[in-house]
Amino acid sequence: NTASLYHSTMSAEEAANDANKANEGEAVEQNKRSPSDFLKDVLGRPVNVRLNSGTDYRGVLACLDGYMNIAMEQTEEYVDGQLKSKYGDCFIRGNNVLYISSQKR
Repeated sequence: NTASLYHSTMSAEEAANDANKANEGEAVEQNKRSPSDFLKDVLGRPVNVRLNSGTDYRGVLACLDGYMNIAMEQTEEYVDGQLKSKYGDCFIRGNNVLYISSQKR
């Protein structure tokens, strides 16, 4: 078995270093989150949606689909950082979305 041969020829210090690297790798794997995980976490929470035009919409993320079509509630529209309009419900077509970020409550 090459694995046991490899470990048997390593010093104790080298083996400890390899074990630490393996543990760090496991920790990194556990902390990795996919964009899908993020979107599941922010459903029902306040978000900021930036459009390709630079306009921001801030409100509560009600739902979204695989095309990034978005439904929001209690939505405010900001243009150049200035509040322009308030909407009860807002629907945004996904191909206009630059990014979605979470907001502080």
